[in-house]
Parts: sequence; structure tokens; C-alpha cells
Amino acid sequence: MTLSKQEMPNQNYLFETEQALHDDIKKQMNRLFASSSQTTFLEEQIDEITNKFSEEFLSSLDANTHIDLDYLLSNFSESQIPVQPTNVESYLKYLGNNVVAHSIHTSSPQFIGHMTSALPCFVRPLAKLMTAMNQNAVKIETAKALSFCEREALAMLHRLIYNFSDNFYDQHIQHNLSTLGILVSGGTVANITALWCARNAALGPKDEFLGIEKEGLTAALDFYGYKGAAIIGSELMHFSFDKAADLMGIGTHRLIRVPADCNNRVNIQALRQAVAECRAQNLLIIAIVGVAGTTDSGGVDYLAEIADITQEAHVHFHVDAAWGGPLIFSQQHRHKLAGIERADSVTIDGHKQLYLPIGIGMVFFRDPYKAEAIEKQASYTMRKGSFDLGKRALEGSRPGMALFLHAGLNLIGLKGYEFLIDEGIRKTQYMADRICTMPEFELLAEPDTNLLLYRYVPEPLRELVAKKQLTETDNQLINEFNERLQKIQRQIGRTFISRTTKTTTRFGKEIPIIALRAVLANPLTTEEDIDTVLNDQIQIAAEI
Repeated sequence: MTLSKQEMPNQNYLFETEQALHDDIKKQMNRLFASSSQTTFLEEQIDEITNKFSEEFLSSLDANTHIDLDYLLSNFSESQIPVQPTNVESYLKYLGNNVVAHSIHTSSPQFIGHMTSALPCFVRPLAKLMTAMNQNAVKIETAKALSFCEREALAMLHRLIYNFSDNFYDQHIQHNLSTLGILVSGGTVANITALWCARNAALGPKDEFLGIEKEGLTAALDFYGYKGAAIIGSELMHFSFDKAADLMGIGTHRLIRVPADCNNRVNIQALRQAVAECRAQNLLIIAIVGVAGTTDSGGVDYLAEIADITQEAHVHFHVDAAWGGPLIFSQQHRHKLAGIERADSVTIDGHKQLYLPIGIGMVFFRDPYKAEAIEKQASYTMRKGSFDLGKRALEGSRPGMALFLHAGLNLIGLKGYEFLIDEGIRKTQYMADRICTMPEFELLAEPDTNLLLYRYVPEPLRELVAKKQLTETDNQLINEFNERLQKIQRQIGRTFISRTTKTTTRFGKEIPIIALRAVLANPLTTEEDIDTVLNDQIQIAAEI
């Protein structure tokens, strides 16, 4: 087809326009990616704006804004990607007005309801450095020095838990066949990884059987003569164990949750009974789980007694110490973790009481060769005999979060972490004592760590609570009141406390109790802040 003379200028114009657009996109992409003075200037502009956002965000005392969720739902409803790159300054203004302005102030000293707290000042500049380096910790070829830095940081915490000899650590810290610990994205993946190792080790290769890894769960149970498999732990186990039971193919009905006592610790006699019942049913017990700091109340199981049970039963002993593990830093409180050093595996979550950014979960192994049971190789990435960290991990590509862990252990140190842990527990006891002197509140359990459960009691029911004469209907009214109180407090946003539901045996049956849940881990929180939170609840309750 031949173009007419009139059509040819239009065609040339369209070509020139497309070429100009292409050149403009190229120029903008070079500006975003190229290492040049122009890019540095743009980055400085962005830094100036985002630093201002950070300063304003971190200086806020309020826990939240009062904007409701419906507004946010309507404000984030776009489904089309912009055709042309958005102007950087306009986009940052959009972020500031719509995301930063209505994010939760987790560093506020009056935000004391969740396991997310203020971060030390070194984290923010290190985050920029980590992003600039953009290391992929899956293998040596994308994280050369960082791989060894990560192994060193994990060894430091491993030694705090297990306290083996100098010779042990000299042998295993940087040995490519040894795994003292695995750094993962959070406590959930850490718990799953620990149970994955336990399962594969229990059903490994033997004689002509190639192991569960190659032949699957059904064939493995059949070869070893089991009718099924189970995981046993407290009814207060984290929900990540439900995920583990599901993923490992045993089903959540085989996650056996043993009742806890009034101190939120697993009932040891009931645990022994559960082990005996599994044996009678010819079930493989993949692991028995001890909890060091339950998520809802901070209770620590009797780890030494659980260790005795697992040793007698020849079963893998896992301790979920995602919350309470850092008590090991405290000379005053580490006795609460007695028995953790006998665990086959231990989970600790860095974003909780190690005061690190979210994304640093860890699982530690008593036996440095335990993780061989889950090792995988690939010719293009993780090769046998290499130092590649990803070969013994569930996750593949992951950022160099070990940089924060290594920095925290060095810049805060043993004594720094000890101070932070001791202060958190001291302030929790202060809050418990205050609650006991205030007629508006009822303390539901003495704190074991730095989590506290209590509830508000409406004035007409206070005498009945004091005399322990509440009816089931009365309890339901208090539950409804506390649920409403917590929701209104959250919506107003001045202060924040979370809530959970506990069960107790009254009136001849188990009944639910809605509890207000305080988490005292923020170093910035003072006694005045605690009083402010309680007084805010009293004020809100008076208006309900």
C-alpha cells in the first residue's frame, strides 16, 4: 500500500511524536536509575521530603488518626497503572496526604497495645544503606560479605540461648555444613521451618526408603508404621502452628492444643496425657511446642518440665520464644526461660523485643546439622557445598535484614537489651499495680512478662466483681462494654490498647472474657503515659 502525499507528513509527524515520547521515557528512566549528579539531586529532593514526613510522623503522640476505614477504602480504589511516569514530587505529596497521614503511630508512647514499638535511631539510615546495597541473601553471589555477617549475628544469639563452648562456635559459625540458625521474614516462617526440620528428620531416608522429602507423607508414615502424625502444645500456641499443620499435610485436627492453667501456662499433666494418647493411637509426634511468651498474655510455659517430657518421649522440642526469647538478656528475668537451652529449636522475632524492623524472624537449632533435613540445591543458584544461605531455608530471595540484627546486637549490646527488657517488665508491674488501685478496672492475671490483661468494669457491677458474685449475664454485659470501649478508643486515636478473648471456668462451664491487652515494650513509654491511657479509657467509658 502506497501513502498519498497528504498522508506522508502525518505519518512523519506521528513517527517524530512517538520518537520524542520514547526519548522522554528514556530520559526519565535514566534519571531514576543512573548513578549521576542528576540522580543524586533527585534523591536529595526525595530525602528532604521524606525526612520531613518521618520527623512529623515520629513526633506525634496520638496513636492514630480518627479517619474511618470507609474513607480509606474509597480513597484507594484505582486499578489502572499510570501510562506515563508520575511526577516524583506530586507522588510524594499524594503519599504524605493519603498514606503517611493515616498510618498507625506504632512508636507513640501511648500506643501500648501491640508487639510493634519505637525503633532505635540507627535503623533509618541503615535502612537506606541496605536498600542502596540491595543484597539478596539467598546466595553468596548476591550477598558476599553479608552472608558471613548474618551467620555471625545468628551465632551471637545462639550462644546466648545454648552457651556452648568456644570450640563449638569456632567450629560451626562459618562452617558451610553447619546451620546454627536461619534468618527468615518473621516468627510464622520460623515456626514452620522448625517443624519442617523436625518432620523431615523423623521421617528421613532409611534402608530402601528415600525419605519423606522424596516419597511424601503418606508413604513415610506407612514405612515407619504410624497411623498419622501430630503436633502438641498449649491451647495458647500462636496461630502459625495451625498453618504449619496445614502445610505439612497432617491437618489442623492433629494440632493438639492442651489446656492452659490460670497462669496461662500449659497444664503439664494434661500434656503428659496428650503424649500418652498419641502413643496409644500410634501417631508420630512431630514436635512438642513450649511457648515462651504467649501472644495474648505473655505467659511462659514450664519449659524445663516440657523438656523432660520430650526427652522421655524422644520427641523434637520446639520453643516459640518469638516474644519472650529476649528475656535471656536479663539477669533478673532469664530464670523464667529455664529449660530453653534444652530445646531442639527456638524461634525469636526481631521486631518484637529486639527492637528491629519487621521482617527479622529467626529459628535456632541445638544441633548444627539439623537443617540438613530440609536442604535443597539448584544448579543456577544454590549449589551443594556452598555457603549459600538459601539452601536450608523455606524462602528464596530475601533482603539483607541481617544488617539490622548485627547492628542491634553491637550498638545496643547485652547491657542495653537487659535494660530494655527490665524496664518493660517494671513498667508492666507499675500498670498492674495502678489497675489494682483503681475501682474502674479489674486485673485478670498477674503479668509474667510485659503483657497485661485487664478489663473495665461498669460502675453498677463493681461491687459484684469485688465479691465474685457476677452472673453469666453480668459477665456478658461487661464483655460487650469492653469491646465497645476498645473500638471507640481505637477510632478516636488518642491512645491505644488492643483486646483479646480469654476463657475461664465459671457457672460450671467455660465462658469467654473479653480482655483489654497492654503491651509495655516501648522504651519511650513512661508512667505518665500509662496513666494517660487508663484515664482516657475512663473518660471514654463515661461517655458511652
